[in-house]
Amino acid sequence: MGAKVENGNGVAAAYGGGPMPEEGMAAPVLAYSSVRAWIVEGRLRPGERLIEAKIAAELHLSRTPVREAVRMLAADGLVVTERNRGAVVRSLARQDVLDLYELRARLESYASELAASRATEDDIEAIDDGIRDFAKAMRRRDLDHLERTRLIGEANRRVHAAIIVASGHTRLAHLLSSAVDAPLVFEALHEFSNKELDRSNLFHQLIRDTIAKGEPVRAAQLMHEHIMLGRDRILRNLDGDE
Repeated sequence: MGAKVENGNGVAAAYGGGPMPEEGMAAPVLAYSSVRAWIVEGRLRPGERLIEAKIAAELHLSRTPVREAVRMLAADGLVVTERNRGAVVRSLARQDVLDLYELRARLESYASELAASRATEDDIEAIDDGIRDFAKAMRRRDLDHLERTRLIGEANRRVHAAIIVASGHTRLAHLLSSAVDAPLVFEALHEFSNKELDRSNLFHQLIRDTIAKGEPVRAAQLMHEHIMLGRDRILRNLDGDE
């Protein structure tokens, strides 16, 4: 079946995963997790300055762990340093979005293709768990839109991460950790209509079925189209179209 890769921080971070802020976290981890969540969820918008003193005050931390968090976010590609402005949330032009999604589609299609030859029963079960939780999250009407999107986003992360793990390709998992842009993934899920969310999880199920049946070409094609539909939503937002 080939060696498996662990569902580690690289895959998790790619889809907006990683540690969420919680009591008892070490100060740099708390600062990183909090500010990263603010960027992914759009509370901090592209081009907005990261004011260390303000962030430190809100998180009840000193500026040192916040400064360390900003450096980590810059390494993630979510923050850039601009002359005379300091650290700001990175902005993406239309071509950047096109390039990111094309790269992600090619890599993740390949992961799906490999998974169709290498997936174990445990891998299929992990994909099924994510699909099931995605459907449950979509049906939640007791939550506000942001909290519901968080649950959907976590389930989505688990589906895709399970497929990447099933590919058994460690280097591919590392490449995808930088090719998948977490804020764009979250934005697409946040803007999807209920119909679009249903369609997204239908693609999850179709991809899962082709992987389970050992159909690598179909699995790759379905994954490519699935990712392109997310890209199309982001482009409509950029273009101001609905």
